[in-house]
Amino acid sequence: MSEQANKWKFLVIADETPEFKIVLRLASLRAERVGGTLVMLRIIQPSEFQHWMAVRDIMEEEAMQEARAMMDILAEDVKRLSGIDCEMVLRKGEPSDVITQYVDEDKDIHMLVLGANVDGDPGPLVRMFREELLNVLHMPVLVVPGNMTDEEINKFV
Repeated sequence: MSEQANKWKFLVIADETPEFKIVLRLASLRAERVGGTLVMLRIIQPSEFQHWMAVRDIMEEEAMQEARAMMDILAEDVKRLSGIDCEMVLRKGEPSDVITQYVDEDKDIHMLVLGANVDGDPGPLVRMFREELLNVLHMPVLVVPGNMTDEEINKFV
């Protein structure tokens, strides 16, 4: 384990869902409160465009560049909000495989923080956790309702 092994390390999966901003706020403030750190994992799914490999490669590289730019902005938000520097990890692959592999690699992860849509289907990450990752990941998972207000988050942290 690293020198940060005694710190709480929160893993959030960066995506474009409306609830992600709420997850990021809660995890950032909670990490600050407990003297922990934050890891923001962005997963680029492989392109299904198989006809021309060069075109597929260009599409995937563009997606990686967009993801890096998005994560830079989000990391600035985390720094401004909580004062902590977050780790940014960018991986390509199927989400359940990437999450499992990353958690296996980084033994300092203490908790996975997911956002849930409250209007019907909870969303792909919560569904994936329930269907595929529950038996594989052996750590606490915090599921944050996508309709939490800033005031409710502040009470929690």
